[in-house]
Amino acid sequence: MRTNGINHIALVARDMAETVKFYTEVLQMPLVKTVELPGGGQHFFFDCGGGSAVAFFWWADAPPPAPGIASVRKFPGDDRTAIGSMNHLAFHMDQDELQAVIARLQAAGVEVLPIVVNHDDSEATVSAKMHPGVFVRSVYFTDPNGIMLEFAASTREFGPADVRHVPAGVAA
Repeated sequence: MRTNGINHIALVARDMAETVKFYTEVLQMPLVKTVELPGGGQHFFFDCGGGSAVAFFWWADAPPPAPGIASVRKFPGDDRTAIGSMNHLAFHMDQDELQAVIARLQAAGVEVLPIVVNHDDSEATVSAKMHPGVFVRSVYFTDPNGIMLEFAASTREFGPADVRHVPAGVAA
């Protein structure tokens, strides 16, 4: 079996109008498909580049948000989520656009971690400075639904040496 990447990820919106405004105006992702669902509700798709989409369902009677269970409660600091939940959604971005993205998000009133996070293989997993061991640089923020989003700029391709940990499991 061979897949060709992600077609779309489907999330749930608290308010579809607010979600459309954020994704089209702030993140500049075109709204490319809308569906009215039988029995009420909506399913909208946004083009996030590279042939992939971010989709949202909306129902008037959807269960309430569950930060710390189904979504991140606070980043940094409390970013654990429940088994089967979505922790965050990361979009590819060129490294030279990260600082401009921070300014754009802040100008739109979006709370954003005001630094570019350098992910590396150190014990802390992040570095204050760029160095050859950094494999991705990230900007983190949340959308109006409380979904943690990331703009991620890869600094190098992964290779066999990047897979060096034994998978953990539940003790029997």
